[in-house]
Amino acid sequence: MYDRFNRQITYLRISVTDRCDLRCTYCMPEKGVVAKRHQDILSYEKMVEVAREAIALGIKKIRLTGGEPLVRKGVLFLVEQLKKLPGLEELTLTTNGVMLDKMARLLKQAGIDRINISLDTLDPEKYKKLTRIGDIKHVLRGIDATIEAGFQNTKINMVLIPGFNDDDVQSMQAFCREKGFTLQRINHYSLVDIDSINRNYTAERPLECSECNRIRLTADGRLKACLFSDLEIPLDFNNLRESLIQAIQSKPESGTCNFNRQIWQIGG
Repeated sequence: MYDRFNRQITYLRISVTDRCDLRCTYCMPEKGVVAKRHQDILSYEKMVEVAREAIALGIKKIRLTGGEPLVRKGVLFLVEQLKKLPGLEELTLTTNGVMLDKMARLLKQAGIDRINISLDTLDPEKYKKLTRIGDIKHVLRGIDATIEAGFQNTKINMVLIPGFNDDDVQSMQAFCREKGFTLQRINHYSLVDIDSINRNYTAERPLECSECNRIRLTADGRLKACLFSDLEIPLDFNNLRESLIQAIQSKPESGTCNFNRQIWQIGG
């Protein structure tokens, strides 16, 4: 399906949860987030319903995000159910890697095609400072588990933070070459101002608005057509098709600002 500006929308990002087991300074509050009540987040069954209707409208790729998607209990069930949907060409996952040591093989078996791992530095002290509570050893073990599980075309997502890790790019590139991964550099930004995207570095993300082919589903059941917009479309489970069409057709030509969500609620 095409939006009003002739962009073909083929990519749905599903935020499974807004909780996370790290507290990265550019993403999460230091003390974490207040856990939502069970009834305030979408069940996996409802997420699958949305995905099925989205695929019927032309969505070909689905990515599971968070927060950290692997902290939500039963996420393998969601993977299995999504993988069964006819017409879905690619099912992917973005994770901080902390739980991959135990879950990589299970995720592969359940149906995840490809994984992106968020890792902004290889320096243990920088990693600890950035994540507030993380130990890089867990992520490195998770990365090796991903390789052992047979995942291909894995990407490392590196947020470029001026004055903090911008001097780590070469070491990250070498690490990715060694592991057979691709380094995906992400310019740091604030959701409240699209002009905050630091374009001083060469980076693969965020995309230019003219290239955007995605919509997002939040864990609490809202459709967001643009990361840098407050506009949200609530799901009508009596007419999911119309909810999705409305979201796609409301996608702005370019983003401006988003004050009603934080990054951990949208999944980037």
